[in-house]
Amino acid sequence: MGRQSSGRVAGLAGLERLLERFDRLKVVVIGDVILDEYLFGDAGRVSPEAPVPVVHVQRESQALGGAGNVARNIVALGGRCAFCAVVGEDAAARRVAELVEELDVDASGLVRDPRRPTSHKTRVVARAQQVLRYDRESSASLSRLSQKRLLASAGSVAEGASGVILEDYGKGTLSPGLARKLMTLFEDRGIPVAVDPKRDLAPYRGAALVKPNVGEAEQLSGIELRTAGDVIRMVARLQRRLPGSDIAVTRGASGITVCEAAGRPVDIATVEREVFDVQGAGDTCMAALWLARLAGASLGEAAVIANAAASVAVGKIGTAAASRDELRERLPAALAASQEHA
Repeated sequence: MGRQSSGRVAGLAGLERLLERFDRLKVVVIGDVILDEYLFGDAGRVSPEAPVPVVHVQRESQALGGAGNVARNIVALGGRCAFCAVVGEDAAARRVAELVEELDVDASGLVRDPRRPTSHKTRVVARAQQVLRYDRESSASLSRLSQKRLLASAGSVAEGASGVILEDYGKGTLSPGLARKLMTLFEDRGIPVAVDPKRDLAPYRGAALVKPNVGEAEQLSGIELRTAGDVIRMVARLQRRLPGSDIAVTRGASGITVCEAAGRPVDIATVEREVFDVQGAGDTCMAALWLARLAGASLGEAAVIANAAASVAVGKIGTAAASRDELRERLPAALAASQEHA
């Protein structure tokens, strides 16, 4: 694809200057929060009770997942964050609140609903391989009361916000009705919104940026990605459904295809990296992409920065965040990859 304004990329010094502006930015993150739990150990034998491995657990960890991981990455990259989500009245909710506070983020944006569980995923990992995952969650839409309280919470933390991220993991938080109300809330206040959509685009008309991954883009556009030409058709259809929005389709090892509202699609290639775990890489990408845009980056520059951040995340096991220093280290290689394949 030819390079248009979407693909304009500054030199390394210009990209590094953009990173230094991250600490001036406040981003409101709203969406499905997940408590990601990991049990690490060795599996040296098969259970005599059933044909399954016996994992001797040696270490446990917990991290914010879903929209919580986006918030975590905003902070790690140097930005300030306000976080709004719905949790239950359970041990997982208490742990989510603790992890939010450990980020030095105000946990008052967490709305508690005793009638639904906090989304909680537990992964059992042996010898760096996930052998089991079990989930405790509900994907039902929020009650009217919880929606009303979440909307009020979003309004209360919006003061001084540079931008908003609506992060939909399909767990019931961002119903079409609530999503529209949130879009109206921030539009009325002149705060730009970036969206990571799951199943529906209509509620997000007016978003400044829409960032589906390639699987989501296939579902949202109805076009299966088989050739480079399919990418162009996919992005064009997304643009027709979201006029005025910039589009960024993340494609894993193939990088990011970006398109400004009035431009043409441009592929921003990424650097090859040994992948340990792709979990959470999309969250890291979203945080870096939107921070860069809010800092004044072109869409192409933001994609280079996001590729660099994601390359940090995939090199870690489990839900991971990329720090600004780690991002800076990966930036030269990401820039070189984008220029080599331009």
